[in-house]
Amino acid sequence: MVLCVQAGREVVRERRVRRMRRRAGSLLETSAPRPRRPRARKRTPTPSEEGEVAVRHLPLAADLLAACASAGAGPGEAAEAVGRSLGGPLGERLARTAAELRLGGEPAEVWRRFGAIPGAEGLARCMERAGSSGAPAAEAVARHAAGLRAARARTAAARARRAQVLISAPVGLCFLPAFLAVGVAPVVIGLAAGLMDR
Repeated sequence: MVLCVQAGREVVRERRVRRMRRRAGSLLETSAPRPRRPRARKRTPTPSEEGEVAVRHLPLAADLLAACASAGAGPGEAAEAVGRSLGGPLGERLARTAAELRLGGEPAEVWRRFGAIPGAEGLARCMERAGSSGAPAAEAVARHAAGLRAARARTAAARARRAQVLISAPVGLCFLPAFLAVGVAPVVIGLAAGLMDR
């Protein structure tokens, strides 16, 4: 019994100490409000940036469409599934295309509007052909995805080669003064000193 009373007193005393420390800490703090960080505003992407993002995600979208088509989904269902999972501007366009097809839009016209994305013309033709004739689209869309990926790799390699050429001028301009100061200037000074001594 005595131990229980002592333990109870100890708990009460600990609570009082904690409460006093909290009060002392709040009294020591300044009363001025803390400065708030301004919230970063989300910048709305321009249409050209949205187009670049769509072109960048086009090979992935084509692979996903091919996977859906090989699983037995029709072009509309595949476009809806890929649009929901992909997101972004390309996902929105695919979801809009699927919604138009579901609402009874003319497949040729709907896929033609989707084909307005740069590089998506072939993909739109494959999906339109599969929707109108029932031809299997998986293989054709997979080939198109491989072609898009290869074109993107070629573009990246061309940009890298161009960057190598463009970087050589600034590097040369940086090293030229050092070369003149370390390599040419001592030779000229030595020749001038030799000619002056004669």
